Amino acid sequence: MGRGRVQLKRIENKINRQVTFSKRRAGLMKKAHEISVLCDAEVALVVFSHKGKLFEYSTDSCMEKILERYERYSYAERQLIAPESDSNTNWSMEYNRLKAKIELLERNQRHYLGEDLQAMSPKELQNLEQQLDTALKLIRSRKNQLMYDSINELQRKEKAIQEQNSMLSKQIKEREKILRAQQEQWDEQNHGHNMPPPPPPHPHQIQHPYMLSHQPSPFLNMGGLYQEEDQMAMRRNELDLSLEPVYNCNLGCFGA
Repeated sequence: MGRGRVQLKRIENKINRQVTFSKRRAGLMKKAHEISVLCDAEVALVVFSHKGKLFEYSTDSCMEKILERYERYSYAERQLIAPESDSNTNWSMEYNRLKAKIELLERNQRHYLGEDLQAMSPKELQNLEQQLDTALKLIRSRKNQLMYDSINELQRKEKAIQEQNSMLSKQIKEREKILRAQQEQWDEQNHGHNMPPPPPPHPHQIQHPYMLSHQPSPFLNMGGLYQEEDQMAMRRNELDLSLEPVYNCNLGCFGA
């Protein structure tokens, strides 16, 4: 006995309605995947539950690309079929298109943040994981490049500072050498100026400039005179000279 035809009407029982929705949604996703593989077609499937949850399926290409292609095609077709006659209608269509695009971007952003993942199929989760892995690799590559450039810049600055330090050390050594030579020269000059003066002459050796030192005049011993006799004669002459003033004074007194 074959299965009877199901009457198409709203299921009143909530549990049965939810079970039927899950089964039919899975079957619909399966059929979309089969047609995309068998016929090499780009398929985009969007389903909203009665609670407002989104269920979508797309081929290997991104959902955004398929929707943008659909919008361009439908907009061009509408332009060919019905030329622009009412600007308000065009603005309304443009508004709806931008609004749908914004909602799609917001949903993708929530998915990238790990939110609203319950309504995603395993294939969608796999595609999201691949996109996050690719983005993570690019972020790490960029971070490593920035760190490598920063390290190279720091090494270049370090080399420049070392060269500058070496140059300053060389200048300091040369300056110290010049100062040391100048100090030695000053020490030699000060040593020459501070030499002690020659010792003063002995008091017994001081002579008046008008006084001549008494030196025995050379003499010639004539007639067999000895040097002792000559010295005695000189002493008598000196004694006579010393007594002569006294003698003259006495004679003057008597004469008076």
